[in-house]
Amino acid sequence: PDLRSPAIQIKLSNGTTVTDFRYESHEIYKGKRNLKGLPATYVENEDEAETIEITLKDKLANLRVILTYTVFENYDAITRSCKVINDSNEEVDILRILSTSVDFRHSDFDLIQLSGSWARERHIIRTPLRNGVQAIESRRGASSHAQNPFIALVSQDATEDKGEVYGFNLIYSGNFLANVEVDMHSNARAQIGINPFDFTWNLESGQEFQTPEAVMVYSPNGLTGMSHIYHDLYRERLCRGIYRDKDRPILINNWEATYFDFNSEKIKEIAKGSSELGIELFVLDDGWFGKRDNDDCSLGDWFVNEEKIQGGLNSLATSINEMGMQFGLWFEPEMISPNSILYKEHPDWCIHIDGRLRSEARRQLILDLSRDEVCDAVIEMLTDILKSAPISYVKWDMNRNMTEIGSPAWPAKKQKEVAHRYMLGLYKILENITTNFPNILFEICSGGGGRFDGGMLYYMPQTWTSDDTDAIERLKIQEGTSLVYPASTMGSHVSAVPN
Repeated sequence: PDLRSPAIQIKLSNGTTVTDFRYESHEIYKGKRNLKGLPATYVENEDEAETIEITLKDKLANLRVILTYTVFENYDAITRSCKVINDSNEEVDILRILSTSVDFRHSDFDLIQLSGSWARERHIIRTPLRNGVQAIESRRGASSHAQNPFIALVSQDATEDKGEVYGFNLIYSGNFLANVEVDMHSNARAQIGINPFDFTWNLESGQEFQTPEAVMVYSPNGLTGMSHIYHDLYRERLCRGIYRDKDRPILINNWEATYFDFNSEKIKEIAKGSSELGIELFVLDDGWFGKRDNDDCSLGDWFVNEEKIQGGLNSLATSINEMGMQFGLWFEPEMISPNSILYKEHPDWCIHIDGRLRSEARRQLILDLSRDEVCDAVIEMLTDILKSAPISYVKWDMNRNMTEIGSPAWPAKKQKEVAHRYMLGLYKILENITTNFPNILFEICSGGGGRFDGGMLYYMPQTWTSDDTDAIERLKIQEGTSLVYPASTMGSHVSAVPN
């Protein structure tokens, strides 16, 4: 028997977790289909890729699993995802469902991971494989500052330009697990997917569950060979929109110059000096909305503070346009301040468990994007602002991790779905906003680089790499990031030194 960690574990209606999925059929077709509600790599015409869907069936439980593999004509990459379909008349609970699982007949590898912390993201860590399990994961509701949803198994002699490299990257922005297990016979199994920690998906009769996509790359030419494959694929067939193939504008952001202490005249003064230096885009950061004079209020109140921005955003943006610069704006749309109008009107709209402490980080809570009405409200508020002025750029921030994860909108049996449903809600919002405002350049930020992943790059072609803008410390951050993600996706600032 195979006693290693499974890629899939399902609790049946009789309480057992034994399944027996066997080959039923397969379909091969040109091109690549979208994943419902999830970001993924894509093709622009069907001749660019070929896909095989393999259907497995557990006849006793009446469940199907569809494994989807795509190979690309122009990129040496294979994508893999998994779908479970419940054809039975009973509910089942998915306890574990990883996006890919690959077995090797030996374990003569080093494991490479990208790990760190806030302001020290994605440092390269390389360790030999050993018997047992080595894993990285996020349980924070985001791909996180601490770990990145990427691992590589590399031959022990691998360098930048020689040796074998197998890369695994998950196109997902939430809780993940990347796991390598070496058994008693020195075989290695590599897996990556949604983290089983605090996850259960109640799959009712007739329903299906789709995993995120894993992107697997093999290079016989060392780490650089692997990186070039990821870079080309992600730059050309993961990022989307008009900015995908364009040079990005040089921008200045007022945050370190003013923090919350600004008004229209001070902003125009900074913009005028920036324009004379040839800077192309001015970004107005935190503090322009609600009653936001510090970080203890107003998240969720997305209307202009006209005491600071006299005449409103349209007037300010037009003035900056007349200086020859584009105008951009900071948002933190996924958050809500307890001290806000929105919270007073909808205290149940945050992620919380009734009767439990609603612990705050940065004096804020997280909106419950597992709920359609909350997602719709966020879309409406953002749409109103983005229509109100000539806005060319949005910095989309997210500054805290999830705690006390729960939602009164869902029954008890679905509470462990909330973290993933949040991601599906966020992706729904991003799809709506980026589609309806195709001429805006969106940049994702998560307290710096806390959500630098392929899921976000599908909607926004660049990420604020780290809040640490010290040039020397950025060397390790950007080296690790560039192992997987293209240079065009990495946002960098010139700022005060030391920082």
